[in-house]
Formats: sequence, structure tokens, C-alpha cells
Amino acid sequence: MTPAIKIAGLTKAFGNTQALAGVDLEIAEGQFYGLLGPNGAGKSTTINILTGLVRKDAGSTAVFGRDTVTDFRFTRSQLGIAAQELSIDWFFPIEKLLAFQAGYYGITEKQAQPRINELLERLGLAKKRESRLRHLSGGMKRRYQLAKALIHDPKIIILDEPTAGVDVELRHELWDYLREMHQAGKTILLTTHYIEEAELLCEEVAIINEGKIIKKGNPQQLTSELGRSGITINISGWKESLNSLLAKYTCTDCDAGRLHFTMRNPEQALPEILKILVTNGVHIHRVEMEKSSLEDVFLSLTGKGIS
Repeated sequence: MTPAIKIAGLTKAFGNTQALAGVDLEIAEGQFYGLLGPNGAGKSTTINILTGLVRKDAGSTAVFGRDTVTDFRFTRSQLGIAAQELSIDWFFPIEKLLAFQAGYYGITEKQAQPRINELLERLGLAKKRESRLRHLSGGMKRRYQLAKALIHDPKIIILDEPTAGVDVELRHELWDYLREMHQAGKTILLTTHYIEEAELLCEEVAIINEGKIIKKGNPQQLTSELGRSGITINISGWKESLNSLLAKYTCTDCDAGRLHFTMRNPEQALPEILKILVTNGVHIHRVEMEKSSLEDVFLSLTGKGIS
């Protein structure tokens, strides 16, 4: 099946700064895909090239198998982008701005009005339809950016740090809406440096750092493969004979009162460890299970945090 997005060998330099150094990505239709990395890693440059806002130096970008440069009219019609920065007329009401945006895709204001009403209502902007964008709060501007991206009902939605700087309530509202769109079959490409966002929403992620993709995969698989999960158990009644019974598990910090095991899948190992301890007369006082995150994955790959 033709992928919704295919990026191959993408490079871009700004002067002496190499922003992208051979990025390869393939996103299936209907997939919720995360491009995860710190600020300055190359996330925005990648999507700006994909959407025609920045010229590439080398490589190729395609949408549903069609080149985004030579077949730009088709490819741009398939994309809706909610960018980080606002670049519109501050003095028009947001309802009129959405009508203008629809017009760029050949949709008349009359044809667009039902869609405008739907988006304003769904994104909590209905009462602000006559407000100028410059009078809106930061969170309301984020909502507007998403409405603008969706006005022509694109098959692919690109979200560049959509919840950066917004409050917790709005973040969760936007997450719920993104899940709904994904369930409706939309392909979503999300760039973020929020670990929780990628773990909760994305089916697949690519980790980008210094203009290179350093790891791809399912978030759960990546955390299992490269994370630092473990189990800590506070006990009494330890017996030396238990060393051999627990030898198959890596006990990285163990004494008579506290056992700490490092492993990939602690939820699978915990029942057997507890059974061995209890059946041998050990008293369990406290159990803590630590699950690794994509932050741990990024740290293990780069030696630094993602934020």
C-alpha cells in the first residue's frame, strides 16, 4: 500500500548549520505518528519541507506517492498543518479568517460555512467567532490554528508542537479531539518534545536528534528495549538460599531489607518474584514498579534529556 507520507534522504543546511542530515520516514495511511526530539533537533524543518515552506537541499518527500515539489497542488490539498507560529491577518474576526483559509482550497464561503460552524463549536471557539485573533488568549489561538488546519478536511494532519505553552485542561481537550480524528481514519503527524504526549497518542515514533533519525518504533517496544524499568521490594526475613532461586533476575541493588531488580518487562516478572519470596517465608512490606519512558530511551541513545 502506498504510504501517506514518505521522506527519503532529506537534507537541509542553513548556512553552516546542518538542520537535517539524511532523514528517512514512512508513515502509513491512518497512522498516528510522532516525531520526537528536543528543540532544534530538526522536527519543524522536516515538516516545513514536506509542506513546501522550506526548500530541501537533497532527498525526496512524497504524499500518497506523489512528489511534493512537482505535484504540489495535489499534495498540499491533502495536508492540513497547525504550525507553531501564527502568520495571518490579526485584524479580521476568526470566522472570516477561516473562510479565507477555505478559499485557498477552492471552497466558497457559502460552502465552507457549515464546516466553520462545526469547527468553532467543537474547538470551543463559537463564542469567539467575531473576535479578532489579536484579542484571543494563547490557548484560543492554538484552537484557531487547529481549526485552520482542518477547514478543508484534509486526509493528513500535521501538528507542530500543538500543545506547547497551553494549560493542562486545554492540552487534554486537544488530545481527546486528536484521538477522535485518528479513530475517524485521519493520518496524523505530530511533532513534540513532550514525552507524555507521544506515549499517550502515537502508534509509532521516530526520535530525531541533531538532524538525524536515531531510532524508530512503537513507544512500548522502545521503552521495553532500551528503557530502565525495574521492581523495588522492601522485605524482611531474607534467606541466602533465595539467591539461587532469583538468579535469573538481575538484582542490581539488593540487601536483607530491600531488593531492586532491573528488567525490561517488570509487570511480567513481578508475580513470579513475589511467589518465590512469599513461599519461602519472606514478608513483603512494599512493592514499587518503575516503568521506563521515552525520556529514558532518548537518554540511553543520546546521553542527554529531551527537554
